[in-house]
Amino acid sequence: MRIGQGFDAHAFREGGRLVLGGVEIPHTHSLAAHSDGDVLLHALCDALLGAAGLGDIGQHFPDTDPTYKGIDSRKLLSHVMHLLRGRGLRVGNADLTLVAQVPKLAPYRDAMRAVIAQDLHVSADAVNVKATTTEQMGFTGRKEGIAALAVVLLFTESHA
Repeated sequence: MRIGQGFDAHAFREGGRLVLGGVEIPHTHSLAAHSDGDVLLHALCDALLGAAGLGDIGQHFPDTDPTYKGIDSRKLLSHVMHLLRGRGLRVGNADLTLVAQVPKLAPYRDAMRAVIAQDLHVSADAVNVKATTTEQMGFTGRKEGIAALAVVLLFTESHA
């Protein structure tokens, strides 16, 4: 077994598409980033890479590389999963937390779980997505952006 944790945060910017957990969320703002800004998938990628001992998302997908400009973060996650399979690793479960004052995310949690479970090649009950606020404290509380945390458990292919 291998455990990894990840974190990401992005500031809001006016307009654009807000994508979290691979799901488009109706909102007046998007997240400023080199890619699509999906903080939840970025934190998940970092957790997976960390558990596998493969560095971090910035090493694999640098924001200085125009290849990743505006890229769908699900493509980044797909590449990370390819790296894990190459090392004989599979996901046991993922526990993910979004930290946001706005928008309200509860209506989208099940859709995020389904998308992420599909991308991780696990059942939906192996993925947990939760959302919390910081009670109006800090940058998320001031509605300046969104943060995400992820914890994953990986197994080697030879273990159940």
